[in-house]
Amino acid sequence: MQDNKNFLAAEPIGKLLLKLSIPTVIAQLINMLYNIVDRIYIGHIPSDGSLALTGVGVCMPIIMIVTAFAALVSSGGAPRASIYMGKQDNESAENILGNCFLLQIVISLILTAILLIWSKDLLLAFGASENTISYATDYMHIYAFGTLFVQLTLGMNAFITAQGFTTISMVSVLIGAICNITLDPVFIFAFHMGVKGAALATVISQAISTIWVVSFLCGKKTHLHLRKKYMRLEPKVFVPCVTLGLAAFIMQASESIVTVCFNSSLLRYGGDIAVGAMTILTSVMQFAMLPLQGIAQGAQPISSYNYGAKNTNRVKKTFRLLLMTCLSYSALLWAAVQLIPRVFVSIFTADASLINFTAPMLRIYLGGLFLFGIQIACQMTFTSLGKAVNSIVVAVVRKFVLLLPLIYIMPHVVSNPTTGVYMAEPIADIIAVLFTSVLFSFQFKKALAEIQNENN
Repeated sequence: MQDNKNFLAAEPIGKLLLKLSIPTVIAQLINMLYNIVDRIYIGHIPSDGSLALTGVGVCMPIIMIVTAFAALVSSGGAPRASIYMGKQDNESAENILGNCFLLQIVISLILTAILLIWSKDLLLAFGASENTISYATDYMHIYAFGTLFVQLTLGMNAFITAQGFTTISMVSVLIGAICNITLDPVFIFAFHMGVKGAALATVISQAISTIWVVSFLCGKKTHLHLRKKYMRLEPKVFVPCVTLGLAAFIMQASESIVTVCFNSSLLRYGGDIAVGAMTILTSVMQFAMLPLQGIAQGAQPISSYNYGAKNTNRVKKTFRLLLMTCLSYSALLWAAVQLIPRVFVSIFTADASLINFTAPMLRIYLGGLFLFGIQIACQMTFTSLGKAVNSIVVAVVRKFVLLLPLIYIMPHVVSNPTTGVYMAEPIADIIAVLFTSVLFSFQFKKALAEIQNENN
């Protein structure tokens, strides 16, 4: 790879975004396969596939919280490392990397203990029923042992992406995904392990990815190295990272809370089939969101590096291109969902009754997707520029101010309460996009003006 200064500060923005985004989009799509492939195989287990799918779906809020803790550290640490690289201060960037690495290990150990001790209680609180709790606990008891690998794979891979090594970060995810896709049918069907097999395949796959990621960051090709002298917890180093990462944590962890609220309301109004449908809807939502996040992550090193280098023109151009790309993608996928919802649903289940119930709900649930490219582009740019407060405000408004109340309000507003629950998502999304657009238009200009004034 070229010298980072030439690579991130000099190449044409369009060419650079394409070069960085394609691997990150592929990586996000591959990363999605970890849980999606599990669900596809589980949904096709003979005789009890639908109940098993619903049981694993109930595990998703807990899995979201685990990945959210990875984002808490890395999504703040990686952009801050990029900004320091833009300032030509690799020593500070490596100090951030070392602090974040150790912090993720500490968090992983705490999370593992919590999941092993209280997973059944959490699953029952998160919407498991008597019919599905056995499948949920079988999956979660094994998945808990892979918490460290999930944390380090996702967390440290963000630092590889932040340096512009997006192809390496893609390979990191690809290695694990290939292992998962290969091991899933072996453990689930050949060894007759069912959902336990799916969880074991995921843990082994994440462990292999972790070895690859850590080996790269300790090797010769990386610009930022994992160094023993920086593997210590210094609040002045990791607290700003955690503060900046708080927005991503809220976005992902609140998905867990939102899923619990969705599941409890749907169980009340529509029963197990409505909760099973929600598992499929969230899977398709992941399919929609992860490529958007991949595009945005491809733009992050460009924005962060050039913001640190005080090059406002390149920061502006990067955002404009990111916005157009994200908006085009989200509009096209929205159209596909509206036209052929059954195709998306059929990927996850062969149960005719579940397909018939879920397909029309998918159109409703993703009704606001066409605008969501704006939300992702603005929120990632806030994070890339180190604007923690703005990122947090945007995340809190969408999930806590809008979506959570609407989950409980909408069933009383429309004639079909179950449909009302699903309608909460698009209404919250559309209002959130409008709010984010207004906030961003003011704060982006302010952020660029600040570094322009420093140049003068």
